Amino acid sequence: MSGSSEVAERLALALNQNGMQRMIARVLAAFLFSERESVTAAELGEQLGASAGSISGAITMLRTVGLIEPAPVPGSRRAHFRMRDDAWATMMSSQNEMIQVMQEIAEAGIASAPPDSPAARRLERMRDFYAYLFAELPALIDRWKEEQDT
Repeated sequence: MSGSSEVAERLALALNQNGMQRMIARVLAAFLFSERESVTAAELGEQLGASAGSISGAITMLRTVGLIEPAPVPGSRRAHFRMRDDAWATMMSSQNEMIQVMQEIAEAGIASAPPDSPAARRLERMRDFYAYLFAELPALIDRWKEEQDT
């Protein structure tokens, strides 16, 4: 196994240990460490020794969260995919919806908890944290994009 393959497997293991499904983590690592601009599902399956179905599921999930996209390859009959240039910012931007949901859940919890109770205090802290993230994340992503453009 080459050095980059070992690092890719370490990344996949770390992602899996932090909640990402194993095959999605392995496919993401394969995209990140690929020396090619784009790859096909068949190439990923061969590289990872995985079934077409598991590769297809991982590609669908990575497309859904905005990390990969279809890549045009003139003359090829197979679908090619590549990492998006703005993959990480896109993924974090899509987190705003989840942040807002967490904030709303905290609000509902506060409304149902006894005032000044330990639960109410914990839920207020949760609400305040997610409100802060919701307010700050767009500006943070915009600053990062501006730095990338310079």
